Amino acid sequence: MKPVLVLQHLSGDGPAYLGQWLHAHGVPFEVRNTEAGDAFPPDLADHGALAILGGEMSANDPLPSLRQAERLVRDGFARGVPVIGHCLGGQLMARALGARIGDSPAPEVGWQPLTVLDTPTARDWFGSAGPRTVFQWHYETFDLPAGAQRIAGSEACAQQAFAFGPHLGLQFHIEVDAEKIGRWSLDDGTRYTDALARHATVQPGAAMRDGVARHLAAHQALADRIYARWIAAAR
Repeated sequence: MKPVLVLQHLSGDGPAYLGQWLHAHGVPFEVRNTEAGDAFPPDLADHGALAILGGEMSANDPLPSLRQAERLVRDGFARGVPVIGHCLGGQLMARALGARIGDSPAPEVGWQPLTVLDTPTARDWFGSAGPRTVFQWHYETFDLPAGAQRIAGSEACAQQAFAFGPHLGLQFHIEVDAEKIGRWSLDDGTRYTDALARHATVQPGAAMRDGVARHLAAHQALADRIYARWIAAAR
């Protein structure tokens, strides 16, 4: 198959487990890191699937790379090239479909609960309905795009995942591995520390690291299913 294109917005937010999964399954891929100066291609003619990673910026920020990512999302929709978006990536997918991006009802940072809806599409992507624990790091969220199916939500943030044909937009970070969590858990920036002081849905760094032993294996098993479902449309 043609290689997967991975769009990276920040050098500290790489593909992590997504890259490990693609490599383990013999799926060729290339990463374009805009912070490192990589240019995004004009279209997806040379790629079999598109993955969009997260980032600290807002999907609404007037950054050329974000608008380029949205153009690639729309190109993927038009060509039938399967697209998956992680956090900011999911928000960019929603925005490309005309949905609003704004403040989350509550920020979510660290290991947080969500519920998979009991619908055929949700079960197709997630395996079964019901509760999951996933790794979150977001202050904004998307409205459900027109024509998309909501397939997961949480009490703190109703929109956690949507399916749009073979495409999947996620609010959470299914791509994390232990290294990424360990590094992110050391954040001492003002936005994070303010949110930690005000919201029960924001974990301290120690809780994020402690949660790796309890949650990461199931989290990556869920990633295995999601990525297999996504990449099957490219094959």
